[in-house]
Amino acid sequence: MPARRDNPTARVTSNVLYLICTVASFVIVGVLILITGYLVSIGISSISLDFFTRVATGDPNDPGGMKHAIVGTLMLLGMASLVGVPVGILAGVYLSEYADDSGRLNSAVRFTADVLSGLPSIVVGIVGYELLVVPMNRLFDIKYSGYAGAAALAFIMVPIVARTTEEMLRLVPGSYREGSLGLGATKAQTILRVILPAATGSVITGVMLALARVAGETAPLLFTALGSRFLTMDPSQPFPSLTAQIYTYATGPYEKEKQMAWGGMLVLIAILFVLNMLIRYVAHRSVRKFQVS
Repeated sequence: MPARRDNPTARVTSNVLYLICTVASFVIVGVLILITGYLVSIGISSISLDFFTRVATGDPNDPGGMKHAIVGTLMLLGMASLVGVPVGILAGVYLSEYADDSGRLNSAVRFTADVLSGLPSIVVGIVGYELLVVPMNRLFDIKYSGYAGAAALAFIMVPIVARTTEEMLRLVPGSYREGSLGLGATKAQTILRVILPAATGSVITGVMLALARVAGETAPLLFTALGSRFLTMDPSQPFPSLTAQIYTYATGPYEKEKQMAWGGMLVLIAILFVLNMLIRYVAHRSVRKFQVS
């Protein structure tokens, strides 16, 4: 067999593409470092013990802290996850494991999820106001509330989690399914004990992306939860959030409140970073446990 000749053009093309990809990677990391560094340089001066222990005072000369907004954001994310994550995962399991690819219902669900994933958040806010805030005001004399805000965030989370779960479950080798079914397991047992554990890390990554998306949303909360400068644990009342408080301070005329808004942005990014690390840790432990078992 004749020796294979090296193609100089192919080698040069490969090296050029590798260089482009490397440069693009450094650009992405550089932009992230630039944005984070800029936020740290401006917002770090607002971070103090009072920032985390005091609530808003309403005094432009002494804005107080953002304890109420931080607690409110965490509660809203928790309530939204209780609805959005299970519904999204179940929808993804249906699309991946139960639905026929050529079926009309499957195509309709997938198309709907794709459309809702790109829906502007302000549309979700207006729809949430009309479908949640107005009826709750008529029936229960509850207008703006944490419940409505959490429902709006869950509505944004569902299609993201569903489509990510579907794609990740499809990456699980078919031999896993065949082996489990061949040993006498039912389809439900195969999904719960084999397929989902095998894709745990990827599914949780999708959940993380959904949480990151809704944690930074402002428009849906302005129309549903409204916001509050008081620390409240009652979701039936207007509910505080970091994004709404940042918007209020950043668009106001007072310099000290604007400075507090920069600090709020820095804390919001820190919350997302911590959630990212915790979720990756849990996913890593789940994958290792599955591999050992």
